[in-house]
Amino acid sequence: MKKFWNWSVKDSNRILTIDGTIAEESWFDDDVTPKIFKEELNNGDGAITLWLNSPGGDCIAASQIYTMLMEYSGDVQVKVDGLAASAASVIAVAGTTVSMASTSMMMIHNPFTMAMGDTDEMKKAIDMLTQVKESIINAYEIKTGLSRSRIANLMDAETWMNAKKAIELGFADDILQDNKKEAIDGYSFSMRTVANALWNKARQEKKADPPQTKEPMETIESLKKRLSIISH
Repeated sequence: MKKFWNWSVKDSNRILTIDGTIAEESWFDDDVTPKIFKEELNNGDGAITLWLNSPGGDCIAASQIYTMLMEYSGDVQVKVDGLAASAASVIAVAGTTVSMASTSMMMIHNPFTMAMGDTDEMKKAIDMLTQVKESIINAYEIKTGLSRSRIANLMDAETWMNAKKAIELGFADDILQDNKKEAIDGYSFSMRTVANALWNKARQEKKADPPQTKEPMETIESLKKRLSIISH
């Protein structure tokens, strides 16, 4: 079995990475793959950071992962660092919070399938896709608060969203911050603090200096004497 997910631990934090196509080997009629995922998910506790980069895949697999993450007792912080398209967008909205890189994208569209047979079989396929779409709308509605008709229209149009658009529509909560920039800003602030401290210290030392010795003022008599000399 080729797994499309991976678990790791960093600084005691659980990291789940979903990268690539979701379920290249479909989970349909497969009680092994989802069971393994669920066991690994529940093999620990506490908050989970989910790094997501996927073009989508099997909607059944996405639905099961969505449900497992929604039922998980700890917080799930979803971070989209590349693409969360199609079925992957369903997994994304399972997060307690959803953050997107400034360069990442999210895409939602109508589900599709392949079917063959007579008109009755085609009608069954259409009915099935209609119900799948309604189930996906359920997940989007919980996350965004948008009306079902608005979400349906966005799916009909195959809507691509950058981070700001996804936040505007409610599919995401914020943009991933640049930790390097925060570190530089913090360093700059420290430098200003040091400079101000040195300046204040210099001012205090200047005030503490003993006053300069001044020459005594000339008496009136000595001044008259000097003026007398000059006049002659």
